[in-house]
Amino acid sequence: MSRTKPKRSAPSVRGGGKRVARKTSQQVSAGPQRLQKVLASAGVASRRQCEQLILEGRVEIDGEIVTVLGTKVDAASQAIRVDGVTLAKPKLAYYLVNKPKGVVSTHRDPAGRPRVVDMVPEEHARLFTVGRLDLESEGLILLTNDGELAHRLAHPRFGVEKTYQVQVAGVPDKTVLDQLRRGVRLAESEAVVAAVRVKRKQKQSTILEMVLREGKNREIRRMLAAVGHKVQRLKRISLGPLKLGRLPSGETRPLTRLEVASLQRATEIGGEGRERRREPRTPGRGSGRSRR
Repeated sequence: MSRTKPKRSAPSVRGGGKRVARKTSQQVSAGPQRLQKVLASAGVASRRQCEQLILEGRVEIDGEIVTVLGTKVDAASQAIRVDGVTLAKPKLAYYLVNKPKGVVSTHRDPAGRPRVVDMVPEEHARLFTVGRLDLESEGLILLTNDGELAHRLAHPRFGVEKTYQVQVAGVPDKTVLDQLRRGVRLAESEAVVAAVRVKRKQKQSTILEMVLREGKNREIRRMLAAVGHKVQRLKRISLGPLKLGRLPSGETRPLTRLEVASLQRATEIGGEGRERRREPRTPGRGSGRSRR
């Protein structure tokens, strides 16, 4: 994993600072762009972490320290340095991981437990996760160094749907399902699912399929507990158009070009995510807001 400066929370840029890597077809500059977007797209960190780097005065453009968010920069013609290191433009990488139970989604874990980022090849150690699953949850996690795509997939403004298969104790009736669609009051706010349906009933439990477009920490578990059904197993099976499929638990594979393109389309203005958020409300459905 990349090293950080003492007492800094955001990652530093790796590399010798002498050369900027040759661009690939995925990295050609589109003209001046916001600095935090350029940094995130280069795989420095998530966009939020990149904003913090700028505010801390750790980023230079053509030798001048920049601390104003939203500053425009042309990565093709201007020299960008982070912590004194010239910004590299690594080849973008995208990995689908089927996270097992007992593996953490965070980059740092003082307890030394297995991490999702340890499940990809070492040459891609700078990858970060798109969305998190708690320790006991499993299923689809995307790892990438494409900070801009990661931001769009995670931000509720783009409304990219996440689908979960959830096994709960007991058999939720229609009243419970309707309550989940209308909204469940949690400590900090109301939580709403985009969709929920019964997939299979078992003797003492039920398999639900739940779709969310936004998310909070352990929200599915808290929502279901609030309506009287404890979660026994929770598995994410899709992120927008990306499907977990038959990838075995604990296994990892790179995304295809078509899969990457489909994720990019899902986050475009007027694309899949935005169109779904504008669907009119229908009886028995939620308001279009949902949180994980």
